[in-house]
Amino acid sequence: MGKNRAVFIDRDGTIARDVPYCSRPEDFELFPGAPQAIRLMKKAGFKVVVITNQSGVGRGYFTETMLHKIHARMCDELASRGAPLDGVYYCPHHPDDNCECRKPKSAMFRRAEKELGIDLARSYMVGDMALDVEAGKAVGCKTVLIAEPVACRTLNIGADKVAGTLTDAAEWILGTNTRHQETITKK
Repeated sequence: MGKNRAVFIDRDGTIARDVPYCSRPEDFELFPGAPQAIRLMKKAGFKVVVITNQSGVGRGYFTETMLHKIHARMCDELASRGAPLDGVYYCPHHPDDNCECRKPKSAMFRRAEKELGIDLARSYMVGDMALDVEAGKAVGCKTVLIAEPVACRTLNIGADKVAGTLTDAAEWILGTNTRHQETITKK
């Protein structure tokens, strides 16, 4: 069991306000509870990794240099609140490029798995879209959809858990792992 557990988190709509094609650092806005949720998961021993599709680069709305500035702001804000990320992986391609990294495909997860020593079967994917759930399931992660429970039932996308916020998702992940640890300890 030498590999790390991770929580992969989508960016827009999950840890930050969804600004369509966010193209400037000053437009990036973390959700208020995101740093606390990330701190909880890190304290429990999880690697926390952002996995995000950023087709605005491929569409020519902003440059990869600008995306790096946006991600630097995100990382700085989280670190200053005691919630540093272990990695940020992004797909800059246009959806028509048919690349292997755009969620729901798995290249970003596989890269993180290799670079950060992650055990995908003991990890989670948290996101606000069906493709986040699909991507997580494709690599063997448990999945959490950030949405209203009614929306998930209507869509029937098969997430392991529906949560209203990242904090709710973190509490479920930690509760699931605590129960699992108690079962192992009792054996």
